[in-house]
Amino acid sequence: MKKARYLVENHFMADPAVHVFQDKIYIYPSHDVESGIPENDNGDHFDMRDYHVFSMDAIDGPVTDHGVALDIKNIPWAGRQLWDSDAATKNGKYYLYFPAKDKTDIFRIGVATSDTPEGPFTPEDHPIPGSYSIDPCVFEGIDGSHYMYFGGIWGGQLQRYRNNKALECGAEPEDNAPALCPKVVKLADNMLHFAEEPADLVIVDEQGNPLQAGDHQRRFFEASWMHCYQGRYYFSYSTGNTHQICYAIGDNPYGPFTYQGVILTPVVGWTTHHSIVEVQGNWYLFHHDCVPSGGKTWLRSVKVVPLTYTTNGAIKTIDGKA
Repeated sequence: MKKARYLVENHFMADPAVHVFQDKIYIYPSHDVESGIPENDNGDHFDMRDYHVFSMDAIDGPVTDHGVALDIKNIPWAGRQLWDSDAATKNGKYYLYFPAKDKTDIFRIGVATSDTPEGPFTPEDHPIPGSYSIDPCVFEGIDGSHYMYFGGIWGGQLQRYRNNKALECGAEPEDNAPALCPKVVKLADNMLHFAEEPADLVIVDEQGNPLQAGDHQRRFFEASWMHCYQGRYYFSYSTGNTHQICYAIGDNPYGPFTYQGVILTPVVGWTTHHSIVEVQGNWYLFHHDCVPSGGKTWLRSVKVVPLTYTTNGAIKTIDGKA
């Protein structure tokens, strides 16, 4: 595979979380629909209602749509907006983690289970206690524990919380204050609850200073992803309103993480969201853009492109419009 490839033709899909399970590539995206809701900064026009799961036997092979894996109608606590999800496996069981607004329009993170990677998934009756905001990424660390990384500002509501507590009137910090941090939390052994209080994942500059809220070219906005390369932890994320995928490197799952650079320059469309996965010794970036929909920012399409490292472990920047 030499260049970017679109993967799903019959649906608009975005936010691809990709894993290799049972020697097969599985894609867990969000499912864009034409909702008719005007665009706004709260993201109400992203009114997704179900999840499909897709698989490939090889990175260049055909893509299989396994159909609806989870529908919002079957989630007892959910009100609307099934945004970016992720999947994990433990002891032969598969877990789908997803954000949704509850009946009071507050984002929580839920979990659903299945005996197969493609589902269908059966949701728990309640969201994970203590969860909030969006974009869960679940990662199995070198120590064998599973960690969740989550959070997103603006429509993702992260600005409404401090120290895991909701605020009366939440807002982003001043430009010269430390930026809002993504959250990291170890999962319990049953994969259904948090084993601890979520903590800040701090991203620092080369001098060790936390990135500032006004540093929109580098600060975290949403779309957490974690992977390991050569024994080090790579945390990657979207900068949101500056439309880049950036990354930072740390020595443990909690950080701190030192900012390194840009993985993906802006794509066609407002949002940018991704995953990074190794397949048969090669690395790939899965992400989305809005080219097939003619630039409609709420109708996105999943694509994959090769990702390469330099000899010192840096990720080479990819042109988002290539």
